[in-house]
Amino acid sequence: MEIGVGDRLRLKKQHPCGSYEWEVLRTGIDFRLRCMGCGHLVMIPRTKLEKNIRGIQAKEQ
Repeated sequence: MEIGVGDRLRLKKQHPCGSYEWEVLRTGIDFRLRCMGCGHLVMIPRTKLEKNIRGIQAKEQ
């Protein structure tokens, strides 16, 4: 699965603020994501993230 910095992800589960959209800030074994609704930052392991992705919107250049 090709996920890069700046991509926006739509996840299966909703964040408590109500948003499903996340922006990728860092990639690797762990991902750093920012909630597009409230700006909350989280670190999540790659395996867990890949299972929960519903859609990917690539970074616009």
